[in-house]
Amino acid sequence: PSPPPVLYYQGQVKPEENAGETPMVAIVGTRYPTEYGRRWTRRLSAVLAKRGFTIVSGMAAGIDSVAHHACIESGGRTVAVFGTGVDVIYPPKNRSLYEQILESGLVLSEYPAGTKPDRAHFPQRNRIVAGLSRATIVTEAPTKSGALITAYIANDFNRDVYALPGSLDNENALGCLGLLSRGANVILGEGHLLEMLGDLPSLDVEKSPSTQLEMTPPPIDLEPELDRVLQAVPRESTAFDAIVQAAQMEAGTISGALVQLELLGLVTQLPGMRYQRIR
Repeated sequence: PSPPPVLYYQGQVKPEENAGETPMVAIVGTRYPTEYGRRWTRRLSAVLAKRGFTIVSGMAAGIDSVAHHACIESGGRTVAVFGTGVDVIYPPKNRSLYEQILESGLVLSEYPAGTKPDRAHFPQRNRIVAGLSRATIVTEAPTKSGALITAYIANDFNRDVYALPGSLDNENALGCLGLLSRGANVILGEGHLLEMLGDLPSLDVEKSPSTQLEMTPPPIDLEPELDRVLQAVPRESTAFDAIVQAAQMEAGTISGALVQLELLGLVTQLPGMRYQRIR
């Protein structure tokens, strides 16, 4: 429902991916994973790559980088979606990974070359990760994580969501456990995941209401100011000026509130200073 008007790219384009003939799966998670999260991300990414799945992620530090590396090391193909221009490496320490991806994979962005990192861009980037992928896997994430935003958007897009269970003593596992409590598919091992993915319908088959996951995110207790701005953002693409008029607040205040709402996964920013309510 909120596609980018254009995608810039660097790397190797594969027509079969564009046609939806190659299965693509997103693997996302925290920037600060435990060894457990890293180990299982490597295992899942590797087994999927060997079975012909293209691995999609955001080349962020942590789980994203582990997923890309494991895919490449297993001889697979990976796609990285940037919140910057395709020529701006973020984080900078991922330069080597970036160069490896370009050799056999693809880097995508809706932002033109030279666009620098902006925290408002990354929640928006997540919808592309979710939209490209037939399923989204969250391997490790705290309760406040961009990975959860990707999972909620994936569900809104009628994509399947999978989560790796973890310990209640691990703060980075609580986001995944929350997803599982709201209907995400539990991952019980590589074979179990492959079995579930093998049952996925093709991309052009919409889920029936009976198979749609009940993954409504938990209610968020917003501050009155944020709630007022949220109520002024409709579910269709709307110009910033129209939101200012509807909310009857200062433009600067609304701009700051919209950034916070994006980080909470409630609103997405579209090109041309337009916004859309996600849920």
